Amino acid sequence: MINTDILLAWGAAYKKLEPGEILFKEGTACNFYYQLVSGQVRWINVDEKGKEFLQSIILPGQCVGELGLFDNGLFAATAIADKECLLLRLHKQDFQQLLKSQQDIHFTFTELLVKRLRFKFHLLKSLDNHEPEKIILSFLSYLQQTGEHICGACNKIRLTRKQIAEMTSLRVETVIRVMRRLETKQVLRIDKGKVYIGHGNECSKELCIPQPGKVE
Repeated sequence: MINTDILLAWGAAYKKLEPGEILFKEGTACNFYYQLVSGQVRWINVDEKGKEFLQSIILPGQCVGELGLFDNGLFAATAIADKECLLLRLHKQDFQQLLKSQQDIHFTFTELLVKRLRFKFHLLKSLDNHEPEKIILSFLSYLQQTGEHICGACNKIRLTRKQIAEMTSLRVETVIRVMRRLETKQVLRIDKGKVYIGHGNECSKELCIPQPGKVE
């Protein structure tokens, strides 16, 4: 999102996380801007029964928990390291001054917030169907439209069945069953456990490297 040198010049500091370590918890104060340098972070809500709802997967170059930086609210979800992580964190006041001084970065954040809001609207609309196949089809349609979580070279979905289940509030078994049915309808192609939208073909490893905003 923001060039590392710019963040460091404004006073950002590095923070390391071990796998499973919590970066911040839902409902706590948002005092820093966090940007992932390496590793992977999952952003989740947990209900009273301990079930996780996956909001997003954060990859290097992406930020997490930015809402409170704009409305002074609390963190809307919990961020947990899936792998060993290195992050940059910048104090909230310094981050706000940075945005005021560099309008191009401010505009980029506006685009990010709108994009994430559109995704939530799209997902909520699909969940209203109460039909697993329609929910999955709507979800896949959004991936194609936005390029999120999908390889642009081969149409491979860069989300696991478990992650799709958590993002759509479906059971993993339901997602697996629906995907098999969609394969028979030639909507998907499943090859060695990898799922492609349409008739996507295997592409080079270099092209399939996950980019910020696209999840393996």
